[in-house]
Amino acid sequence: MGTISRNGDDLHDTLLPDDPVNHDVGQENQDPLASRVWTETKKLWEIVGPAIFSRVATFSMNIITQAFAGHLGDVELAAISIANTVIVGFNFGLLLGMASALETLCGQAFGAKRYHMLGIYMQRSWIVLFFCCFLLLPFYVFAAPLLKFLGQPDDVAEQSGLVALWLIPLHFSFAFQFPLQRFLQSQLKNQVIAWISLASLGVNVLTSWLLVYVLDFGVIGAAIALDISWWVIVIGLFIYTSCGWCPSTWTGFSAQAFCGLWEFVKLSAASGVMLCLENWYYRILILMTGYFKNATLAVDALSVCMSINGWEIMIPLAFFAATGVRVSNELGAGNGKGAKFATIVSVVQSSIVGLIFCVIIMSLHNKIALIFTSSSSVIQEVDNLALLLAITILLNSVQPVLSGVAVGAGWQALVAYVNLGCYYIIGLPLGFLIGWVFKLGVKGIWGGMIFGGTAVQTVILVIITMRSDWDKEAEKARINVNKWSQSKPDVQ
Repeated sequence: MGTISRNGDDLHDTLLPDDPVNHDVGQENQDPLASRVWTETKKLWEIVGPAIFSRVATFSMNIITQAFAGHLGDVELAAISIANTVIVGFNFGLLLGMASALETLCGQAFGAKRYHMLGIYMQRSWIVLFFCCFLLLPFYVFAAPLLKFLGQPDDVAEQSGLVALWLIPLHFSFAFQFPLQRFLQSQLKNQVIAWISLASLGVNVLTSWLLVYVLDFGVIGAAIALDISWWVIVIGLFIYTSCGWCPSTWTGFSAQAFCGLWEFVKLSAASGVMLCLENWYYRILILMTGYFKNATLAVDALSVCMSINGWEIMIPLAFFAATGVRVSNELGAGNGKGAKFATIVSVVQSSIVGLIFCVIIMSLHNKIALIFTSSSSVIQEVDNLALLLAITILLNSVQPVLSGVAVGAGWQALVAYVNLGCYYIIGLPLGFLIGWVFKLGVKGIWGGMIFGGTAVQTVILVIITMRSDWDKEAEKARINVNKWSQSKPDVQ
């Protein structure tokens, strides 16, 4: 393996036969299709398996929090749902998107064997995301008046605003957790993320029970339990990273992290806009239901559906992550055909999983809300929305994978424009038209937003992916790796 110097001056770019992302392209193309699919499937699920586990575990912490709050009362359920889904979710989408720039940079650098740059990229991401967390604080501090302005009932808005203040520690955990996850994920260290997520889930169950029921802190106790659980993940991942388990990619804190920050900010911003436009789309859907008659019931039912959708979408998001890693690794290694094949295998397998869950939702349409509430009116309203939930799950089994391709290839800016057009120029107006003008209520809003936004976006991403010249993308990746690896020497 090539020698790696601290400043990257002595790096050898030649890929060796035993490198995990290197293979003989000509030999690969001569292998039988079934053998190639099996080989790619093993590489894909080496990432997808632990990623599904870790994402389901972390999202389950939100589900557990809502479940504890839901059994306190309808207002408490609406409050924790809005605070967690709208306020936290709004910022979560932006910060998660900004951190996804690391999937492009770290993935391609790992494929090109520029290992020392992974730790530098992560530190740059910490700096950028931590600063953004401060800029986003007003959304938490002024959550109550903001929600009232957006039409939420006063009691729900006040309670949601109180919960939002207690979720500020959770907000700052994102700045460190997201880059740590992508740093480890891009070098195929996925199992540690899964184990730490499992430990955090156990902490969440214990602290939720203790703070909500034993100490009787109510909905505030549920929020504090969520804060503690997410910081357990941050601390666990950092200990693993900094205590010798990543010797090639983590060489300690470096002054190089402060070099080229503006360029890093621009790439992170493009990534953030790409993902947050989609993430905010469904948060806006919940806010729009607040304008209907009997808004608390509508918000509760839709929040239950969004929670189930959010729980299941952890699987497509695992494919999103795995596809981004596989595509970026292959492009960084100069193998455009390998990146294309990885894309096809990932889309097909994620679609099969989505179809299975779509059938499950339709089979259990009148029972799925029992996880969150014992209110018969909420259960009935969720039953009425089950078909739209199933369709959303099916579409979301394809779209995130294609977004993962975009991240792996560095197309974030292009996809940001696609998302803006599909979701906000087509989807939202169509949802408003069907929901209010044609008086179909929540079903109309959600249906319009699904078919006008998500479906159109998926079709466009399919076309972009199919028309891509993957050999040119591999050449672009080589240029980008060289560009981003140019850093000033460490300050001794």
